[in-house]
Order: sequence, then C-alpha cells, then structure tokens
Amino acid sequence: AWIADGFGLFKKAPGIWIAQVVILFVILIVLAFIPLLGAVATFLLMPVFIGGLILGCRALQGGGELELGHLFAGFDKAHLGNLILLGALAIGGWIVVMLPVIAIAGAGAVFGLMRGDAAGVAAMGGSFMLAGLVALALSIPIYMALWFAPALVVLRGYAPVAAVKESFFGCLKNVVPFLIYGIVLLVLGIVAATPLGLGWLVLGPVAIASIYVAYRDIYGDA
Repeated sequence: AWIADGFGLFKKAPGIWIAQVVILFVILIVLAFIPLLGAVATFLLMPVFIGGLILGCRALQGGGELELGHLFAGFDKAHLGNLILLGALAIGGWIVVMLPVIAIAGAGAVFGLMRGDAAGVAAMGGSFMLAGLVALALSIPIYMALWFAPALVVLRGYAPVAAVKESFFGCLKNVVPFLIYGIVLLVLGIVAATPLGLGWLVLGPVAIASIYVAYRDIYGDA
C-alpha cells in the first residue's frame, strides 16, 4: 500500500518528478568525480535533498503543486543544519559498519595470499562472504535509523539524534511490513535497472514518495 500510494503521488506530477531525479543524478555524478570530498559531500547532502522532496510530497498530498525547487527546499535555514548533521551521523554509522567488514575481508585476503593454494583461496572467498553477511546485518539498523529521519526533521522539527532514534524505533515497531516493503522494493529495483536503468526515473520518485506515505501511516501526521 505504501508503494502503491507513493505511485499515486508520482502520477500527480510525473514530469516534475522525473526532472528532479535527472537533476539529482547529474549532481551525484559530478560529486562522484571529486576524490574523497565528493563522497563525503554526497553523504552530507543526500538527507538535504530527501528532506526537500519530502516537503514536495506534503505539498502534493495537501492539494498543492510539486515544484522543481522542492528538490532544494531542504537548503533553507530552518532545516539545512540538521539535515547535514543527519548526513554526518550517516557517515559515522557507515564507518562503524565498514570497520569489521574490512577487518574480516582483509584478514582473509592476507591469509589466502600467504597460503597461495586452493585452500587459501577458498578461505579468502569464505572471508569475503562472511564480510558481506556482516555488512548486511550491520547495515539494516543504519537504514532503519535513517529511513524516516529527514522526514522527522523537516515535518516535525526533530533534532538529528532524536530523529535517528525515532526513525529506528518506528521501523522496529513495524518490522514485518518493512520486511515485505523492502523485498518488494528490491524486486522492483532489479526490474527498474533492466532497461538501462531507465525504470529508476519512475521507481526513484515512487520510493521517495513511499517514505512519506509510510511516515504518515506510522507517525500519523502531515
């Protein structure tokens, strides 16, 4: 229902949604060409862009119009600082995730190279698989903590740490529907990526709008 209602919001202004996705994609591509600082800027700015799009969803839901400027609405003085701090918290969270992953994968790689035989290579492959499983397990709480955080900042005025906590517990209390929601988005993501990734011109906006719809469903306000 969250995804279907998100598609309903997309249908209200498909041209603007697609234009926003294209502009955001171009911005992210430009940032990707800047070594290190570009990656940091991406993490810091993504909550800002998402917060602006959430404000656009609220406008659509209230009978207003989605505007191209909503993509940058999170850059206003009232929200910018807290949204950037959310990005900083995200960086910290992903560093925590990557440290054990690097430790596991690195140890396996060294072991495999030292052995130089089939057993060593197998051990290396096993360590990478283990690292992947650890990364998956640790990333789920990060996604839960960040999923509703931009919406809580721009719609309720939460401080970053409070928004992260509220988002985590909001997801935790609805873990079963979120599991189904995640699986459906994963399948749709695979389908959307098939025709040269063009499906993401639709799925990207629908996913953002579904966050807003789920937020309204769970937290019960605008």
